[in-house]
Amino acid sequence: MTASAVGAGSGGEPPARTGSTVIQKAIVLIPALLAPIAVLLGYWTGGRFLLPILATLAVYPILAILVRREKHSLAVIASLLWAFSLSGTVITVTAHDPEGAAEVVLNGPTYRDEMFDYIRTGHGRETDPGLYLPQHLIHLGAFILLTVLSGGLFGIALGAVLVGYMSYYVGALAAAGSEPWLAFMFGWPPWAILRVAAYIMLGVTLARPLLSAIGRHPIPVPPAAGTWYITCAALLLLDVILKGLLAPHWAVLLRPCLGA
Repeated sequence: MTASAVGAGSGGEPPARTGSTVIQKAIVLIPALLAPIAVLLGYWTGGRFLLPILATLAVYPILAILVRREKHSLAVIASLLWAFSLSGTVITVTAHDPEGAAEVVLNGPTYRDEMFDYIRTGHGRETDPGLYLPQHLIHLGAFILLTVLSGGLFGIALGAVLVGYMSYYVGALAAAGSEPWLAFMFGWPPWAILRVAAYIMLGVTLARPLLSAIGRHPIPVPPAAGTWYITCAALLLLDVILKGLLAPHWAVLLRPCLGA
């Protein structure tokens, strides 16, 4: 009996393939494990630009490796786990020390003040399509351009900034009043979570052309690329729809966090 037959008869994958699968799963977890280290190093050393730089370095090499190996779905999973870990760590640090975190999270205090005012009054950029739609388009255009020109590197950096200051606001909201659990559970509105997911899918897809051009072997276009773009568009559209429908009510939901 041949070795291949033994492997097949054992009911599992060949050892080499099984080992490769385990390694791939381990690689997917690395950015999520490195994100808290990036946040803590940025917090301890200070400087508003250091945190997004360290956060980007925590995920981009893995993203590039997985895209180069045509593991686009794994690249998306790794990036989603990284974003979740990054956000959770920034929220935790900020809830513990809002003033200290304000010194290291780029745009954190400005965004916090804007969101706190929206929660208190029910009005602001969050509830005005004339204000938030242009901002969404600017962010999306900048993200696409930076991602395409840098093979995903600068797009991830922009994403780290956006996730950083949105998470800072949630942590500051948790530290502001007597209902921190409400901030932890609902500070991130569902439409913003959909936007992050869409950006990550776009980032992985749009990183491929440059990574393919500078590599030794071209990376073929994924068979499901069209479906990915449609999914991203649907997520971004749902982001706008949910924001338009729910943002005024979300302010009321979060108002107890500010003692109102």
